[in-house]
Amino acid sequence: MKIVVDRDRCEANQRCMKIVPEAFSVDDHDQLHVLIERPGPELRARVEKAIRACPRDALSLADE
Repeated sequence: MKIVVDRDRCEANQRCMKIVPEAFSVDDHDQLHVLIERPGPELRARVEKAIRACPRDALSLADE
């Protein structure tokens, strides 16, 4: 699985970062960065929770 960010929708509100700080970071310029583009199974449940928590539906998972 790969984390995909729709940059046009992302508001960098940090909800995903608060749920999975290992995978997401927001910098001082309000830009979201995916730190672990392909998280392992140990993070899958938390990444899915972060995706559901995104108020702009800017996050998704893509199968590779």
